[in-house]
Amino acid sequence: MYPETTPGSIRPDAAMTEDDAAVEARRIIADAYRPTAYRDDTPPPAYGTAPPVVQPGRPPMSQGATDASVLMLAGGTATAMVGGTAAVLMYLSQFADPLVCGLVFGAPTALVLALARLATRAKPAPDVHHHYEGPVYQDRRNLHTRTTGVWAKTNNHQ
Repeated sequence: MYPETTPGSIRPDAAMTEDDAAVEARRIIADAYRPTAYRDDTPPPAYGTAPPVVQPGRPPMSQGATDASVLMLAGGTATAMVGGTAAVLMYLSQFADPLVCGLVFGAPTALVLALARLATRAKPAPDVHHHYEGPVYQDRRNLHTRTTGVWAKTNNHQ
């Protein structure tokens, strides 16, 4: 009528002995305190589908932002060098005019910055090539947008 019982399990119609009751109590307590979650502490693989992990050092950013930050660091370093050289020369000479030193040491920096700005504006526009498969419809309309008023109202005209 009842399936085979394993050692330590109690049939519902049988009376429990003290030993069986102790075993059953330990089983119930063990079941109650069993962890409900599991943390896998194995390290993730170095390749494959693992998500990227931020590395120490510079934070992740686009190539343009990286180039701009390197340019800013280089400009700051150059400015500090020029200013430090001017300060040391004024201190050592004890009679250098700060205005003259500012003009002499500031002119190359201003010239380099002006040339760098000209060089960035002189770059030709990049060629854009699109490759499509299948029928393509290109909409080349120009849209003129004007937003006016305290409560913004946008009018789009073609």
